[in-house]
Amino acid sequence: MTNLLSNSDARRVFLAKQGLSAPPNRALTKAGLLQLIHELGFVQVDSIQTVERAHHQILFSRNQTYRREHLTALLEKDGALFEHWTHDASILPSAFFVYWKHKFLHQEKVLIERWRKWRGEGFEAAFAETYERVERDGAILSRDIKADGHVSGGWWNWHPNKTALEYFWHTGKFAIAGRSNFQKIYDLAERVIPSEFREPEVSREDFVDWACRSALTRLGFATHGEISAFWNLVSPDEAKAWVSAHRDELIEVLIEPALGGKARPSWAFADFLSTLDNYPGAPPRIRVLSPFDPMIRDRNRTERLFGFFYRIEIFVPEPKREYGYYVFPLLEGDRLIGRIDMKADRKKSTLDVKRLWLEPGVKPSAGRLERLEAELDRVARFAGVEKVVFLDGWRG
Repeated sequence: MTNLLSNSDARRVFLAKQGLSAPPNRALTKAGLLQLIHELGFVQVDSIQTVERAHHQILFSRNQTYRREHLTALLEKDGALFEHWTHDASILPSAFFVYWKHKFLHQEKVLIERWRKWRGEGFEAAFAETYERVERDGAILSRDIKADGHVSGGWWNWHPNKTALEYFWHTGKFAIAGRSNFQKIYDLAERVIPSEFREPEVSREDFVDWACRSALTRLGFATHGEISAFWNLVSPDEAKAWVSAHRDELIEVLIEPALGGKARPSWAFADFLSTLDNYPGAPPRIRVLSPFDPMIRDRNRTERLFGFFYRIEIFVPEPKREYGYYVFPLLEGDRLIGRIDMKADRKKSTLDVKRLWLEPGVKPSAGRLERLEAELDRVARFAGVEKVVFLDGWRG
């Protein structure tokens, strides 16, 4: 029997899995924040602060009572969260550290060869002294041990000690103890990650099983390629082999796309169809999403499910940008209805709205614009500015 999942049901499931269906004004405690991040899996970290840094906006878009100090405490005091890489730098539950140890081993094998091509022979010269310095003196910023006479050229011209710090972080010897003006503070992993998360070992088989099973849980339904890409921990071939080995636990589901065309075969756990009624619909309000929101991380999946084509244009030359440098998607209920270009001007204490683009067929009705203005007011307060200013031509 063919299991066909309608597009509306697929969106409903995925939004619920992404934490975007719970009431956005419910009180969020520190423990609740940890649970939210655990359910999401990861929250991407990014330095750009056009309105607010990505990790804060991702969490705020799911709950407007989110408090930054709770995230700081979970990361820097409680040891409940740690920073490392999925597809990009992210905040993760420390309970996952045991699985990341497999990633560290992989990184040890590939980084030396890759970075030798990048930096040239002898790039490891500062490794020993850097490790000894951190081991002896404790947490450190890369600027505190910058090599004499080195002229920085950005990430492609790290000084030798910065290269060492990053290598030891990528391979799990160091961890991020905190940040100062968003610069990483490095320390020995054993002084940052609690022993109950750091010391256990899991087999490769159990690691692959966890990576695939936990990814599918958070996606709801997925191809083996999407399972692999979720954490970026296992290869598509490993995910495909996992699916084959666990067919007794899985069903094939055909996912109806948003814009018509052929339904996409995907995998889900065997009880998936019987639990569809457990997923609530998304609140009807409009929410501004970060360009790095995990809901839209997989751009192809976003386009299939929501009929919404989105690319961040930071690295696109300005004359070639279709929209703008840092444009935010707009979610209304279970639809991505458009995007908005805006920036917080902290000198003037304003949130400056430069331009709004609504998707074809989405009308700028009075009610919709009222909901948008209400959301922009919430975003402005969260960003610490006093008012929203609509610049000339913002409606296009």
